[in-house]
Amino acid sequence: MLRTAKNALRKKFPALFPTTENEAGDVPGWVLITLMSAILVAGLLALAGPALERLFNQAMSQVNP
Repeated sequence: MLRTAKNALRKKFPALFPTTENEAGDVPGWVLITLMSAILVAGLLALAGPALERLFNQAMSQVNP
């Protein structure tokens, strides 16, 4: 059903679906984006990790059993 809807949209709006020889996509581009995102998260965690740990410990010390 999804394929039929996609084909109908492709016929009605061909500019939205440019024809390419490789329908699999740009794998190296996705790998690069994923790698850069992981590096960014690791960098932010390295910078903000100690502050987040202090914040967590401070909040946990205020919890009464």
